[in-house]
Amino acid sequence: MKKKILAYLLSLFPIFSLGMAKADTVKIVSDTAYAPFEFKDSDQTYKGIDVDIINKVAEIKGWNIQMSYPGFDAAVNAVQSGQADAIMAGMTKTKERENVFTMSDTYYDTKVVIATTKANKITKYEELSGKTVGVKNGTAAQRFLESIKDKYGFSIKTFDTGDLMNNSLSAGAVNAIMDDKPVIEYAINQGQDLSINMDGEAVGSFAFGVKKGSKYEHLVTEFNEALAQMKKDGSLEQIIQKWTASKTTVAPTTTTAAGQKATPVKSKYIIASDSSFAPFVFQNSSNQYTGIDMDLIKAIAKDQGFEIEITNPGFDAAISAVQAGQADGIIAGMSVTDARKETFDFSESYYTANTILGVKESSTIASYEDLKDKTVGVKNGTASQTFLTENQSKYGYKIKTFADGASMYDSLNTGAIDAVMDDEPVLKYSISQGQKLKTPIAGTPIGETSFAVKKGTNPELIQMFNNGLANLKANGEFQKILDKYLASGATTASTSTVDETTIWGLLQNNYKQLLSGLGITLALALISFAIAIVIGIIFGMFSVSPYKSLRVISEIFVDVIRGIPLMILAAFIFWGIPNFIESITGQQSPINDFVAGTIALSLNAAAYIAEIVRGGIQAVPVGQMEASRSLGISYGKTMRKIILPQATKLMLPNFVNQFVIALKDTTIVSAIGLVELFQTGKIIIARNYQSFKMYAILAIFYLVIITLLTRLAKRLEKRIR
Repeated sequence: MKKKILAYLLSLFPIFSLGMAKADTVKIVSDTAYAPFEFKDSDQTYKGIDVDIINKVAEIKGWNIQMSYPGFDAAVNAVQSGQADAIMAGMTKTKERENVFTMSDTYYDTKVVIATTKANKITKYEELSGKTVGVKNGTAAQRFLESIKDKYGFSIKTFDTGDLMNNSLSAGAVNAIMDDKPVIEYAINQGQDLSINMDGEAVGSFAFGVKKGSKYEHLVTEFNEALAQMKKDGSLEQIIQKWTASKTTVAPTTTTAAGQKATPVKSKYIIASDSSFAPFVFQNSSNQYTGIDMDLIKAIAKDQGFEIEITNPGFDAAISAVQAGQADGIIAGMSVTDARKETFDFSESYYTANTILGVKESSTIASYEDLKDKTVGVKNGTASQTFLTENQSKYGYKIKTFADGASMYDSLNTGAIDAVMDDEPVLKYSISQGQKLKTPIAGTPIGETSFAVKKGTNPELIQMFNNGLANLKANGEFQKILDKYLASGATTASTSTVDETTIWGLLQNNYKQLLSGLGITLALALISFAIAIVIGIIFGMFSVSPYKSLRVISEIFVDVIRGIPLMILAAFIFWGIPNFIESITGQQSPINDFVAGTIALSLNAAAYIAEIVRGGIQAVPVGQMEASRSLGISYGKTMRKIILPQATKLMLPNFVNQFVIALKDTTIVSAIGLVELFQTGKIIIARNYQSFKMYAILAIFYLVIITLLTRLAKRLEKRIR
């Protein structure tokens, strides 16, 4: 009897061990809104073909699953980075994807179809000639359209989401769209004004996937086993029919559900932003950064329970900071573009952006046709710039790019350009701040504004942002933030009663900020110049050394450093070196902006000081060295006692000049986001648009500082002489 019991228990061991193995939760990620495969229904739960299939597989194989819906791109990155175990998101099985994922047997053969509005039917590809076809970016439909567009003579316009694409079709911005057949059919079932009048094109089949070579490849085997059973018993067909047959289920109007939370991976996240992009981000009169973006990210961090540290180096510097690992994410009124999606992973949109043309009140420009042979200003790297570039040949205008809005609006006011193009809330904010501008043409939709992280990193940060955004929309807090800055009578940049239209008012309201910037400027100049003197003297001595190897080293150092512009040198140190280290070690090694600026200024000044030292030593008559050596005095002692004392008197005026240059050069390192005196002035201008007066104040600051330091240096020079 005992033997039988023992044998029975042993026979159950594999089942026990399997059950123990299944106890671990399988984390599966999916798209956010891809009806009928996955979408959030009116009861705020995710449903669809993919959801039902994976639940049925889990039931058959005994999986304990945890589903999340970050969006397709984020889901792919989550699996690749190990944040999730598998993906089930209507993912087409392709050779390229099979290089990265181990994919299951296919569960749905998909076709892509051309759809139009019911009143504008297209029945064959030849009828698309000269027309525009919309398609979602990165899809099989896009790849198919790219392969036939030259043959049939149509153009392609890509969209990030299906709702944007469908809205553009309804508005007449595109003539037709192409999408997966079940998606179009589902939209028609929900009452969309769509019509299919052409046969579909077979482009592939959908499959379940895990990261190639990961420990989760056994899930694919189990998925295939369950799928085979579902095909045999008809449950797979039932699921597909449930969601593709005519029905009355209402499609979702939102994406991420309210009430969700994700788990932070880091103790603190560094968020980079612009420094002057009102009303999204700007400094108020209390020197605090405020605006839609600032309020939004703080509210989301509080809602989701993670800690943030916000830096405001400026838009270009913020983008580079995220790419270099200096920051974890960026929120800066950033439009989602195809080019940026190659570098960044984006959250759900929190603002639909319009670009709009602004001209002076006295301008006669009333249409894009009036811009022929005129110059339009735009900020570099923006969606507005993309719009202008795409339409330049059509309307015949010239484009002039600017690094910041303040200089762009100044150029318009002075007549250097004829018009500007900017985000609508930004331009209208500038008008509210006293800019004498008008907007003669209605705004044009240019895309969505989103939060972003470096591609393939921090997927939990994207999910926390999406969760928090959904919660803020649900409780009304999000609308309050928008109304605070965009509604009629909204909060302006300044809450102070001080009149900033006068120089005295500017000083009175911003002196603390200016003094802070001045302190950083002086610290940069003094520390970097002290380091530069040490380095410069060393390489200067090398340059006159009797040893050829030292002379060659000095020559290389001077030529290389002097041959690289200071701005590029600072950018290379601040962004390039961390990226290089990460590519080798896989570890992010950010450099502090002040340290990077100090290093760049030190090396730059050292190269010139080395030449000053060489010139000063060589200016001493060579006979003195020869006479000293003939008396048996060593080379080192001759340099210390005879040559250098004379050379120092010759070099001192040049040292003073080089220090003045180094002080001025501190303005250049503001390009990496360091908020010294010049950058401080630019931030103030971005808030109140008083550029002439603020630049006059800055000029006086620099004039006084440089004059005082020059006089001090000259007195020191007299004492030494």
